[in-house]
Amino acid sequence: MAKAHPFHSIHSHGLIRVGAATPRATVGDCAANAAATIALAEEAHAKGADLLVFPELNLTSYAIDDLHLQTAQQRATEAAIAAVAEATTNLRPVLVLGAALVRNGRLYNCAVVMARGRILGVVPKTFLPNYREYYEKRWFASGSGLPVSDITLAGQTVPFGTDLLFAADDLADFVLHAEICEDYWAPTPPSTMGALAGALICCNLSASNIVVGKARERAMLCASQSARAVCAYVFSAAGSGESTTDLAWDGQGMVHELGELLAESTRFGRDSELVLADVDVGRIAQERMRVGTFNDSARLAGDPETRFRRIGFTHQPDFGDIGLLRDQRRFPFVPNTPEKLDEDCYEAFNIQVEGILKRFEAARAERLVIGVSGGLDSTHALIVAAKAMDRLGRPRDHILGFTMPGFATSDGTKDNAWALMRAIGVTGAEIDIRPAARQMLGDMGHPFADGEPTYDVTFENVQAGLRTDYLFRLANQRGGLVVGTGDLSELALGWCTYGVGDQMSHYAVNAGVPKTLIQFLIRWCIRTNQYDGATDAILAAILATEISPELVPAGADGAIQSTEARIGPYALNDFFLHHVVRHGMAPSKIAFLALHAWRDANAGRWPRDFPAAGRVAYDLPTIAGWLEKFLHRFFATSQFKRSAIPNGPKVSSGGALSPRGDWRAPSDGTARVWLEELARGLP
Repeated sequence: MAKAHPFHSIHSHGLIRVGAATPRATVGDCAANAAATIALAEEAHAKGADLLVFPELNLTSYAIDDLHLQTAQQRATEAAIAAVAEATTNLRPVLVLGAALVRNGRLYNCAVVMARGRILGVVPKTFLPNYREYYEKRWFASGSGLPVSDITLAGQTVPFGTDLLFAADDLADFVLHAEICEDYWAPTPPSTMGALAGALICCNLSASNIVVGKARERAMLCASQSARAVCAYVFSAAGSGESTTDLAWDGQGMVHELGELLAESTRFGRDSELVLADVDVGRIAQERMRVGTFNDSARLAGDPETRFRRIGFTHQPDFGDIGLLRDQRRFPFVPNTPEKLDEDCYEAFNIQVEGILKRFEAARAERLVIGVSGGLDSTHALIVAAKAMDRLGRPRDHILGFTMPGFATSDGTKDNAWALMRAIGVTGAEIDIRPAARQMLGDMGHPFADGEPTYDVTFENVQAGLRTDYLFRLANQRGGLVVGTGDLSELALGWCTYGVGDQMSHYAVNAGVPKTLIQFLIRWCIRTNQYDGATDAILAAILATEISPELVPAGADGAIQSTEARIGPYALNDFFLHHVVRHGMAPSKIAFLALHAWRDANAGRWPRDFPAAGRVAYDLPTIAGWLEKFLHRFFATSQFKRSAIPNGPKVSSGGALSPRGDWRAPSDGTARVWLEELARGLP
């Protein structure tokens, strides 16, 4: 079988497959525990895992009390480590094992890190709980404050201490740190210093008996630590088979990345379990560069990297195609789960309402002026403006809506515009821009004025510019504030007419909202009864209308001008936009993630209310083709439009494109670096 192109490997794109392992325990039987550990390591190897984290004291057993202090138990533990090392020499995963180990007359609760049979180092637990059901100080010593030291274990002398990081020398950003159970319940988790020293994956070996509500607390701590320490966090708790003399165990395993849960195990299972996820260490490294507070914290902590020992190992990735174990959202600006979708839509909508409301008050305007086309963007701007008037206690007829038909305006969109204005209760009017456009085109000597069907960019921009010109003069005349309707996706692509055109307004209320999110916001307004039934019916009709600028007349076949046929599907463009602006990802990686998100319409979750007819798939050539066009438009041709955009509220953590906020870039840049990287990376 031919080897897959490196493009198809997660390791080519800064992803590491990690696992939380929950072996079925056998109380105090180290040989049986070693066998269960080896079995899970073999399973993880077969599934392409790079890292496998086991529970606290998984080789020794946790709840054996004073048996920890028995010589036979201690010798059996070391024999179990030797057995695991011998059995895993040819296995891929780095193993993080739990064992109680003797050193210099004291017993330590330890994480043993092992790669291909080589013990890399041993990390003792720092914080030993000695309250309620816990009595660890009776048996164990804390690793805190130990001098630089080592330990001889299973015939290998290896580093010992809480100052250890483990780093692959042949796979960028595969750097891990280990802490044990109580360590992350402490106000100062050791993983914080480990992350500041350079670890991108933090591991927690936990016993952690279960009581009501504790699973939620563990999840909260894992999520918060992965967010605060800007890392991935792998947590594995003891499960079935551990002693239940006075306690019970649920075997909770979790993988978090930057505060987001990627995978979790089945709790209270009777059998051994392995939960795997691909963490994006490349994304984590980029996030640390973007968040200067992370580096400031390292400096204020005295540069922990100078106090940690960095233990290298050779991981030997084969760059094969092992798929992607990660819930890759098709719509990164839109949550997949219904509850998060409702929360985000509520917040996004109200951010926009508060934005235009404040600007309206500050400008001491009498009216809001909006061009209403019957398309998505102007529809959304209008319903946001209506809600702002409601909140201010102003009548909605203080909104002046103008429909301005041009040479390609369809009856359907104009009818929808009028129906929406009537349903909302705004003051509506119509200005036919065709006479003015003919005059301007004639004055310019444009061929269209002589009857030729020349529909070039000038023909289009004359219409777009006249509409905006009318709106500004109408606002002057009537004490109004021009509300911009263009969205974040259009700004990214430069799909707007500069200056006297839809690029300009007094306040760009949609400038922080991508096209895909606008569609969901309108659906949310319908579902949550923000308006009346008549308005909802018109909103639904507008959602079903093909996106078109309606600047060029339909062809002989009746086909209307299609925006997405020209610039690409907004679903893909918004995917590209998010990963470029929010994470600074290389184009080849964006193509890889887009392929896994979009190649199978029947795989993964679609957000609620997404129409079945829109559930399409895209193959790699299609994705790569539109990505190339996106990169050219975004980096080479459209920045000058973004450098001069009006004010507008940032809505999504995915970013905004205002030069006063998230995005600053040269107007005369080139797309060459990004286009060449994409070409090199594709198969």
